[in-house]
Amino acid sequence: MELHESGEMYLETILLLKNKFGYVRSIDIARELGYSKPSVSRAVALLRENEYVGLDPNGMILLTDKGRAVAEHIYDRHTHLTQFLESIGVSPEVAEEDACRIEHVISDETLDAIKKQLNK
Repeated sequence: MELHESGEMYLETILLLKNKFGYVRSIDIARELGYSKPSVSRAVALLRENEYVGLDPNGMILLTDKGRAVAEHIYDRHTHLTQFLESIGVSPEVAEEDACRIEHVISDETLDAIKKQLNK
């Protein structure tokens, strides 16, 4: 299954919430993204079916190795894009919002060029 932007957003959010709180529940994702709990439950079910996430014995959402790889890749893109946009004068708030949109469509070639520019 090809993962779409919304799936990538869920995985990135799960990664960030896990890093912040040490656990992730559907309600945490719903609050973070501003979605309804039924919408989040459906998305998590699809991510489980495709082996991006699993549940621990207490019902907490866990990233599988496959899901973690995607989440870390998207978060890396987000971080570098935010830094780049801020480096060219974009406000932190707008840089964050724009990076969130761009991270899903930017090519690896362009992102590599941005990373090289940031390292100069």
